[in-house]
Amino acid sequence: MSRYPLLALLGLALLTSACASYHPAPLRKAEAVLADPDRAVLSADAAALKRPYLTPQSIDLEAPLTPDALALIALLENPDLKAQRVAVGVTDAQAFAARLLPDPQVQGSIDKLIAGPDPYNAYGTQFALDLSQLRSTRVIRQQGEASKRQVRLDLAWAEWQVAGQARLQGVRIAALEAQLTLAEQSAQSAEALLTSAMQAASRGDLGGADVDTRRQAALDAGSKLRTMQGDLLTARGELNRLLGLPPHVVLKLAPVSDPRAAPDADALVAKALEQRLDLAALRAGYDSAEASVHKAVLDQFPNLSLSMSASRDTSANTTLGPSVGFTLPVWNRNRGGIAIAKATRAQLQAEYEARQFQTRAEITAAVRSLANLRRQKADLLARMPAIASFAQSSEIAASHGDLARATALTALQTLRDRQMSLAQIDQQIAEQTIALELLSGGISREWQA
Repeated sequence: MSRYPLLALLGLALLTSACASYHPAPLRKAEAVLADPDRAVLSADAAALKRPYLTPQSIDLEAPLTPDALALIALLENPDLKAQRVAVGVTDAQAFAARLLPDPQVQGSIDKLIAGPDPYNAYGTQFALDLSQLRSTRVIRQQGEASKRQVRLDLAWAEWQVAGQARLQGVRIAALEAQLTLAEQSAQSAEALLTSAMQAASRGDLGGADVDTRRQAALDAGSKLRTMQGDLLTARGELNRLLGLPPHVVLKLAPVSDPRAAPDADALVAKALEQRLDLAALRAGYDSAEASVHKAVLDQFPNLSLSMSASRDTSANTTLGPSVGFTLPVWNRNRGGIAIAKATRAQLQAEYEARQFQTRAEITAAVRSLANLRRQKADLLARMPAIASFAQSSEIAASHGDLARATALTALQTLRDRQMSLAQIDQQIAEQTIALELLSGGISREWQA
């Protein structure tokens, strides 16, 4: 074998050695996907996780968990976040592909002489390179980098939202557990009042209308208790879903501190417009659209290709020469692509401006709602001492026989109703504060006291 075929084979081997190879990646079985997370690994990962709004800490699922601990677990184990992180790899690959130059094209042909006076077989080779992509390489890279930045910011915004939702569910569960105790006491008291009323009616000391009133009160108290039990189960299930934990896991929650009062709405809006990650992601998407418009404008110019050809005919005449090909920008001129790119850019600009208006409206409404809830709480607290004092004196009088037991139970139920209202307002304040954090893009610990 001559030297030239060996060199050709060696070159082909070098080219193919750099090629990627296929490896199958089968789906995991459901048992592996839905299995409990490794608690030792979870604790170690939580201690190493770094986010500006969370303090890294070891996680013990058997110990009471703070809202920040719930947020850490959600960031590590939430299935939707895991899927979104994998999607970031797709954008990274696209940005990598945008940096690559097109491969040259090589063509070869041979014409075997069948008949005729000439003694040689004819052959031809061609080496071609598409030069049009070189013109737009820079904007393609800019577009890829902007798209990659947008996807990463979208992921960071999704992490912020999931972490906030986990903290919100923790606050909701703690509030519902406290309210459930009051609801159980109210249901027991209503049943006791109904029993007392039925006994009095059997003696003729109480009319049927009064008994019906007690019966309806007992039914309402039982209905509220069952509703609260259902709400608690739903909140626990939603928390487990956010944390990527099996439904049977019941977490213990640490006491939640009182939320900090919200700052002025205008100051919070200004901060949100600066630091919200979804707005930053939209800006990155707009940068990508700008690069798309630039590329579309460049694509209106002729697409240029350069090739070098070598050939020999059957008479042994050998030729060598370049050839150039290009499109004539007569009818199309990529006007459709330019129009689409500009319309897409205008759409993204409108979406960004609409998100700014939405941010201001939602934050302002949330701040006003929190202020109204705090006023309601202050009014209720102002009336609580008198209601508590009356309930206590009624209980003492009933124990001495100076007051009917039913009257004392009614006074205690009035106190519990006010305590329930106060607990519900506290829950709304805590949840609304976390919702305001999510809207503003920053934690309440950074708010001015």
